[in-house]
Amino acid sequence: MESNYLLPNKYKPFGWVLFSIGFIGGIIISASNFESTGPTIKVLSIYSESFMDSHNKFFKIIDNEILDEIIAILIIVGGLIVGFSKEKIEDEFIYKLRKDSLVWAIIINYLILLFTIVFVYEMAFFDVLVYNMFTPLIFFIVRFNFLKFKSISHDE
Repeated sequence: MESNYLLPNKYKPFGWVLFSIGFIGGIIISASNFESTGPTIKVLSIYSESFMDSHNKFFKIIDNEILDEIIAILIIVGGLIVGFSKEKIEDEFIYKLRKDSLVWAIIINYLILLFTIVFVYEMAFFDVLVYNMFTPLIFFIVRFNFLKFKSISHDE
């Protein structure tokens, strides 16, 4: 099965490195309650809202700790590379596993989101939304690799 949206298999190890570094960094920054001591640099902000400044401004240069943005980029880019790189043998069975895993990940993600909309409030809900940016990709990668491993172990 020819899929033109998939990257070549040679990128998968690079994706795993990026994803792993980002995931571990995400766990560390989450465990520290997002109190990072990362580098602070001037960045372009399309929209900026500050607790100290009552004026909301568009297209403003602000000082920002960028560690959380770097970690998010590593998770997303690494996860996309891992999730959407071809397998060594890309056949119709792998295509079906990929499709089923993607559908499963989206359904589970939104069931969790619906649950939290009903039962989680205030800043805890904001935390759920932050994690919710990454969960579809993580659920997909975990489910796809689990099903692939399970099918390989049944073949032997």
